[in-house]
Amino acid sequence: MELGLHIADFTFPGGPTALAGDLKKIAVAAENAGFAKISVMDHLWQIEPVGPIDTDMLEAYTTLGYLAAVTEKVDLLAWVTATVYRAPGLLAKAVTTLDVLSGGRAYLGIGAAWNEDESVGMGLHFPPTAERFERLEETLQICLQMWSENEGPFDGKHYQLGRTMNVPQPLRTPHPPILIGGGGEKKTLRLVAQYAQACNLFGGPEVAHKLEVLKGHCDALGTDYDAIEKTVMFPLDPGAGGKNVDTMLGQLEDLSKLGVTHVHGWVPDVASITPLDILGEKVIPAIAQW
Repeated sequence: MELGLHIADFTFPGGPTALAGDLKKIAVAAENAGFAKISVMDHLWQIEPVGPIDTDMLEAYTTLGYLAAVTEKVDLLAWVTATVYRAPGLLAKAVTTLDVLSGGRAYLGIGAAWNEDESVGMGLHFPPTAERFERLEETLQICLQMWSENEGPFDGKHYQLGRTMNVPQPLRTPHPPILIGGGGEKKTLRLVAQYAQACNLFGGPEVAHKLEVLKGHCDALGTDYDAIEKTVMFPLDPGAGGKNVDTMLGQLEDLSKLGVTHVHGWVPDVASITPLDILGEKVIPAIAQW
């Protein structure tokens, strides 16, 4: 099992003028502590319960490009990209660019999007749920076509591309891994089974059931359930002086027994670096043995 750091809150003590330096310090500390992935949210306004909507928020792919420049080993991704916020061809190019400039460390984390208030406020297209899932599937198809030798057109219900040329291609082969966020049993987990290399679920009593549903979709589609990375979003709070570590290890071990191989989460007071050091000293070495 591995841990990943989700950076959801950019309201650091030094304010916007020190934000770049604080973000670099956090990313470098997480990498040195042994975290496997670093992610940011794909939001333009802050979301509850992280904080008030008018607190600091950075655009995801610009931020990931910066993180690529200040790190060397961690995988980088948006957790998760809102599929309707960018045209699919532009998204494929953004992830490709991130992969090339990071030396092959990009993932495509993606979902159907949910924040209607943010979308309306920023003038972004936000169709009904069924259409967003149709657009998500077409986006996945377009990305995979652009990450292949096929430079032909794409003619979908919602998107039409005259030529899917993508030069350079990603460094990662056969392409940056795709992580689809969400636990919807009829649509989301079916898309994971059909297109993705990783799923993401929220920690809780339903994880075992959701994984069984995913396995059922894999069996029906003839895809390899064991090849899919099982990730769970989970709060990573070691507590003052590491007082929560033993409890956390018990919870992580339970997830490991279900087949979860990556736990990804936000860390309270992350800008102080101390919680990252505790996780690196006491948690990451323990779970690496599972």
